[in-house]
Amino acid sequence: MSSARSLSRHLAVVYIALLIYACLHPVGGWQANGLPMFDYLIAPWPKYFNRDDMVVNIIGYMPLGFAVLSALPWRWTWKRQIGVTVLIAFLLSFSLETLQGFLPSRTASNLDIAANVCGAFLGALAGARWARALFAPGRGLVRWREHYITHGRTGDAGLVLVALWLLVQLMPGHLLFGGGELRRLFGIAPPLPFDAERLIVFEAAQTASMMVAVGLFARCMLRLKGPILAGALLALGIGAHMAACAICLIPPNPLIWMTPGVEYGLLVGGALFAITLCLPRVAQHALAGTGLLMATVLVNMMPESPYLRSGAPAIIMRANYSNFYGLCRLVAAVWPFAALAYLSVFGLLRGERLEEDGYGESAATRL
Repeated sequence: MSSARSLSRHLAVVYIALLIYACLHPVGGWQANGLPMFDYLIAPWPKYFNRDDMVVNIIGYMPLGFAVLSALPWRWTWKRQIGVTVLIAFLLSFSLETLQGFLPSRTASNLDIAANVCGAFLGALAGARWARALFAPGRGLVRWREHYITHGRTGDAGLVLVALWLLVQLMPGHLLFGGGELRRLFGIAPPLPFDAERLIVFEAAQTASMMVAVGLFARCMLRLKGPILAGALLALGIGAHMAACAICLIPPNPLIWMTPGVEYGLLVGGALFAITLCLPRVAQHALAGTGLLMATVLVNMMPESPYLRSGAPAIIMRANYSNFYGLCRLVAAVWPFAALAYLSVFGLLRGERLEEDGYGESAATRL
């Protein structure tokens, strides 16, 4: 499989998986509602119509249409590509809406299917226009990926993990760079009581650890030594978090996450990351895993922050956002463990080639 086909198909599969979870969240309490399974398909126009829900459904399926069309064979005509993409979107939406009929917190709707198919069609139209420029061999995103990112499936998997990390940063009212918080996922109380000074220390250490870990994680994927891309990823994560807090909180507060602990953590983490850039590749690889482990332990030991907790009710008030928020929480909880597994497999595949001269062309192309 060429790098173009591999990257586009991986992105399509990951987006479909995320969409399934978001549409079925919260996954639990399955039961029959006593109505015929497919009656919702012929239901009349609803008495209470929410325009925002329809817009969200359209926007949510637009990336699906683009990603699926990009993964289809280039030799097909654009009409065939759009037709197959819309059919896949319809089957996916129909299946998810039918399953939602068995969830007490969800309601199956024929309007949702129509909006989803409309969004996929618009995304497919965009894909027919721009997919080749991005994913065709030697062009766009593929050319950039082949120049900067290590070759093979390890490079594709790393890019997917980076994209998921950026997705997590779109969760407002959450600790910056927070990840691996299993106790919140399973409803476990914080092991330590709240103390302002203790919270500052924990937040600073966790932020610095994750900042170094993510930066070095990105460096492990890069074929070149320059620090610009890894630093740009961290800056993009901070910008995404600020934008989410500005858009999704009521009232908007783009700096709600900037607590004293996080501020210190950014300063310390930035300095440590700059120092680690001078280390050999093996040391960077090891420190990335160590940073992930340390940040995960700290976030699960950390006392509850009253500053972030105050924004939670305002987030849930947004239409349809609770499903996206639940998806982000799941991805945030499992991301450090997936990144650790990636680093382990990446190290095993490269073995003794994980050395400083591994930045060059010869070592990168062996994968």
